[in-house]
Amino acid sequence: MTTPAHLNPAVRHDLVFLFDVTDGNPNGDPDAGNQPRMDIESGHGLVTDVALKRKIRDTLALAAADNPRYGIFVEAGHALNTRLAESYTANGLKLKGKLTKEQADTARRWLCDRYADIRWFGAVLSTGETNALGSIRGPLQFGMARSIDPILPATHAITRVTQTREDDIARGESTEMGSKWTVPYALYRVEISYSAARGAQTGVDTKDFELLYQVMEMMFDHDASAARGRMTARGLHVFSHDNTFGNAPAQKLVERVRVVPAGDAEEERSPRRFSDYTVTVDTNDLPEGITYHQVFN
Repeated sequence: MTTPAHLNPAVRHDLVFLFDVTDGNPNGDPDAGNQPRMDIESGHGLVTDVALKRKIRDTLALAAADNPRYGIFVEAGHALNTRLAESYTANGLKLKGKLTKEQADTARRWLCDRYADIRWFGAVLSTGETNALGSIRGPLQFGMARSIDPILPATHAITRVTQTREDDIARGESTEMGSKWTVPYALYRVEISYSAARGAQTGVDTKDFELLYQVMEMMFDHDASAARGRMTARGLHVFSHDNTFGNAPAQKLVERVRVVPAGDAEEERSPRRFSDYTVTVDTNDLPEGITYHQVFN
């Protein structure tokens, strides 16, 4: 059976991922009082690649539960050095002392086969006593997600009826004040690239792609919180090449995915829903060797 082009780990892929937020904070900036991240000059909202990969990691652990090939390396509550040390002991290597290139490669392959996020995103492995392992550059690279329109974040005062300290109650205080930031609505776009050459080095396979697409469609449902409001995956568009090197520059492909205002573009706009936009994909005259697939919308 022939592997569908968008699931083939042996060829290059360029992807465009669309998602939106309603009445929530998709990615707070700790350096700015947890305000939604923004491009200060243009006012467009931003979501970091780190935030998106965190959601993928957390959801992948649920989607592939009990499958030893889908462990998560960067996981809350687990020390990286302990996991790196396991790659030594599992392969009969000593933590102290130099490793040969073959021994280091064996330990790296063991890590790639055990941890899906290393296979996809790579990792810095030269920490603690495992500095001989160097680093792995992941085949899946995310850009910074940017909103289609500028955003206008709002801050909301909130109260709590329970005090933190007994002394506050003794002084007669009955509530405590706080605040939260939200974006009324924003549609974000992020461009993603997959290197088949690096994927071959880390051991990415077809099952990895199937799970990745499934996770990207569902991850916001499993990451729901009052702070983030409602976040929804709105489309994943994949341009697949027919070889490792690629048939065309990425920008000539991803620019074919266009997001424009629905209706009269000249009228004053305050987007509040996904239907306020029109998404089109120009698949006419694709470069030779390029296949387009819309995974979900």
